[in-house]
Amino acid sequence: MFNSLISTALLSAGSIGVLIPNASAEVRLPRLLSDNMVLQRDLPIPIWGWADPNEKVTVRLGKSSVSTTAGADGQWSVKLPKLPAGGPCQMTVTGTNTLTLSHILIGEVWVCAGQSNMAKPIGLHPGQQPCVNYEKEIAAAGYPQIRLMEVPPENPRTPADDIAGAQWLVCSPQNIVVKRGDGHGYSACAYFFGRELHKELKVPIGLIAASVGGCPCEPFTPPAGDRWMGMIHPLTPFGIRGAIWYQGESNLADGMQYHDKMKTLITGWRRAWAQGDFPFLYVQVALSKYTDDVEMAPRLWEAQTATLDVPNTGMVVTHDISSYPDCHALNKQEVGRRLALWALAKTYKNSNLVYSGPIYKSMAAAPGSGPAKIRVQFDSAGTGLASRDGKPLNHFTIAGEDRKFVEAKAAIDGMSVLVWSDAVPKPVAVRFGWRQDADPNLMNKEGLPASCFRTDKWN
Repeated sequence: MFNSLISTALLSAGSIGVLIPNASAEVRLPRLLSDNMVLQRDLPIPIWGWADPNEKVTVRLGKSSVSTTAGADGQWSVKLPKLPAGGPCQMTVTGTNTLTLSHILIGEVWVCAGQSNMAKPIGLHPGQQPCVNYEKEIAAAGYPQIRLMEVPPENPRTPADDIAGAQWLVCSPQNIVVKRGDGHGYSACAYFFGRELHKELKVPIGLIAASVGGCPCEPFTPPAGDRWMGMIHPLTPFGIRGAIWYQGESNLADGMQYHDKMKTLITGWRRAWAQGDFPFLYVQVALSKYTDDVEMAPRLWEAQTATLDVPNTGMVVTHDISSYPDCHALNKQEVGRRLALWALAKTYKNSNLVYSGPIYKSMAAAPGSGPAKIRVQFDSAGTGLASRDGKPLNHFTIAGEDRKFVEAKAAIDGMSVLVWSDAVPKPVAVRFGWRQDADPNLMNKEGLPASCFRTDKWN
């Protein structure tokens, strides 16, 4: 019944844009609040806008109605009672004039931000290869219960209260390739993430993409940062479930400082939305030929892994699906799926899911005969450790007190890995995948790859 209502509404809707009041109308809304939007379920629903000073404004959605009076500056806001997933429904906003918003759904809303890997579309993009099976993926993108919004790149010097040119679109083969701002189609990562959630949760999904290619994280961090002012700040009154983040290439030289920057960004976003510690899920940067310093990317990976210490965060590792030497992975389907695993397991409480690959936990000397070995323990080992290609484990190195790392042998032993080298009689440190071009084969039996690590902190 729900699907038939959606289909009927969409057939009657056609192409609908943002309602713009005429010159005599006083009540107006931000473009974020428009036809085809998705409102966050199970949370009070914030609605806001502008009117004449002291003008009475009434907002109606379904059976709910709330009234308020605009302040001396003309601003007003209300909160409607929370609703379960459903729709489509209609909203009216009435003052001296009436605005009507149609084809609204109630579901799950996620903000999807970052740099070019988040901005990358499914299909053709100058200077990049399209995603895997892009033509079939575009043709199959008919999901009327998924709604797409793209925030065009903006960099004002003061906080913006609206988003120029923003519009909610029904997900379709035509709309998934609409070019907005500097983009060349909707974010592939965001779409595949949202598609996975929609299939599993069977509720409407709203995706708000806000990305700028080549942008470091600092401009997205409140209060200083021009991208924050123009692209994220206008979103903060809107109810959301959480955020996904795909960025880091432009902060490659930061090393562990990136961990501190991400803590500041995440804390700042959560404070601005005032929705508590909402989920913040992010993607490790991919394998790529970044610089002559082959350990620069691993130092950033280390910082990204450390950010898991921030409450309610999750990290996706992508080295096994990278497109080396290109930093833009073409298998965005799997990136989106892995982000969705974190959300489904942690946010939506599906306890049966393994959502992360192995993450380094601890090391200790392993007693026994033969060469001296180090035993490495992991969190998130799932139902067990495995080799992705069935070959011996690779990309482990080991060092003694001289701090000279050499190639090591490694073998799975229960839920841990033993590491050794005949050339290192007294090993004290292990590294794994510690190169920008490393493609290690350690994973858990659920197929999620292990994150790179080092047990030492020597440089």
